[in-house]
Amino acid sequence: MSTVNNTIEHVVELFSEQPCWMIGPLAKKLQYSVPSVRRFLVEAGYFSSFTDNGKWYTLSSIPEFDNDDLWFSRNIGFSRHGSLTNTLINAINQSPSGASADNLGQTLHCRCHSILVRLCRQGKLQRERYGRSYIYFAADSNIADTQRQVLEIESTPSSPLPAEIAVLILVEFIRTPHLSFAQLAGVLKRSKGVVVQISNIRLLFAQHGLKKTIRKAVPKRGKR
Repeated sequence: MSTVNNTIEHVVELFSEQPCWMIGPLAKKLQYSVPSVRRFLVEAGYFSSFTDNGKWYTLSSIPEFDNDDLWFSRNIGFSRHGSLTNTLINAINQSPSGASADNLGQTLHCRCHSILVRLCRQGKLQRERYGRSYIYFAADSNIADTQRQVLEIESTPSSPLPAEIAVLILVEFIRTPHLSFAQLAGVLKRSKGVVVQISNIRLLFAQHGLKKTIRKAVPKRGKR
């Protein structure tokens, strides 16, 4: 046991000299096999990098994580959440209005487009096109709906609808709450001759804290 303790102390000393190590050079320095060094790291407590395919290691006592739960040593990135996959999911879940691949790449200092696409296919994220970019949202529908509302407010010029048109929209919503935003716009155009953009209706709902839920059609039962 004392030999193991002495080796772990040696590991700590090496990381005090150099905060990040790859497993091969570390094993060579300690004169132990790679599997043995992995066990020592588990004993000491460690993080593996989310950059460079997780090839770099640091002790859990070393990183001083920022508000995004990230820490960088030179260009090597570490996250409280471990892997790049988990880091991306957490970053998007915590974002008030979702995030684009470019913004995430700038924050994480690495390319992540292909991983984001894969996470969407796996149902771990959602995405929608806004202009020329895709914005990624949380997989949880409630969180994603809130993120979309915030994004709509942030990206829409602050020109509220006239009060009389806002009233017409809200009255129609109370009368027929199952209609989508597009259907509400269509009803207003046909019945009142008022043309309203879908984005303006969505913004109105966001400003008033209203959540739009569209009912699914229930199949009609056949006659017995």
